[in-house]
Amino acid sequence: MLTPTLIIARKEAVDSLRDTRSVISSLIYALMGPAVVFMVSMAVRVDAVLIGMISVFTLVAAFVGGMNVAMDTVAGERERQSLLPLLMNPVRRRDILLGKWLAVGLFSLGGLILNLLGFAIVFARAGMHLPWLAVAAGILPLALLAASLQLLISTVCRAVKEAQTYLSMLVFLPMGLGLFQVFSPAAHGWFALLPVVGQQLQLERWLKGGTGGFAGQFVPAAVLGCFTAALALLVLEVAANRLHRDEIVYGN
Repeated sequence: MLTPTLIIARKEAVDSLRDTRSVISSLIYALMGPAVVFMVSMAVRVDAVLIGMISVFTLVAAFVGGMNVAMDTVAGERERQSLLPLLMNPVRRRDILLGKWLAVGLFSLGGLILNLLGFAIVFARAGMHLPWLAVAAGILPLALLAASLQLLISTVCRAVKEAQTYLSMLVFLPMGLGLFQVFSPAAHGWFALLPVVGQQLQLERWLKGGTGGFAGQFVPAAVLGCFTAALALLVLEVAANRLHRDEIVYGN
């Protein structure tokens, strides 16, 4: 028997899949990076700038995969006045938001994985190889953090258009940090533990052929992934607490 959290997650995922325009938009965003890098790699060698582009597109993919789902799960339901009936059910609001987070996280992970698969094809053509187990441990949790941030923003917005504005601005977070790293590389050390920045540093090191064996690659990635996942749960808790506020419940 499915728990309320899984029922809500399934409902949000199925409803989002019916919106084919949003799904196609997310697919285009996810594959935009591999397509651009492939076209650039046809003309130039894979140098530092191209490696920076790969990492930036990967970070952005984690944020765009579930963006359309996140703006509809809370802000959209507030606009349609269907959020209050849902909150009136005898289900903990934390479980409700957890179910929505699982749905948004599923699409975020899907976009990020699709992006990485696209780059895998490009890397195979260029004769490059990545430690994919370390990539999974360090990079995939970023999609969960993106889903938490998007849900938190969605609880603040009263309509889909407002959520679309703010969530589109959120995409500039990984894009801005990524471009800053490309043209003004930050020092290593504690920067490697920061979500987004840490993932970019790891990607660039792997793409440049960084060595260190399995432990040297997987352990730092797993530590960053755990820290990113913990931050995602913290942001999710903040978003869940917002569902107890009157302006969220009644739409004032």
